[in-house]
Amino acid sequence: MGVIGWIVVGLIVGALAKLIMPGKDPGGIIVTCIIGVVGGLLGGWLSSMIFGVSTGGFFDLRTWLIALVGALILLGIYRLIVGRRSRSHA
Repeated sequence: MGVIGWIVVGLIVGALAKLIMPGKDPGGIIVTCIIGVVGGLLGGWLSSMIFGVSTGGFFDLRTWLIALVGALILLGIYRLIVGRRSRSHA
């Protein structure tokens, strides 16, 4: 699957990650979608490089699960970093 496919998957997965991990994000929905795109790309890269699991096509469930896990991990890291930063400035 190409980069354009990963971007589309990432946008959708970013919204799903927001539904799975509800809460207040400092950047709003736009930042969450960007995190979804980057998380999807990161998940696809990590799955192939570290675990040797190749992603399937656009409609393959494995592709969506890998992208979702990547987006959830990245969203969690983002919240930890930004949440810590906002508490230290308050």
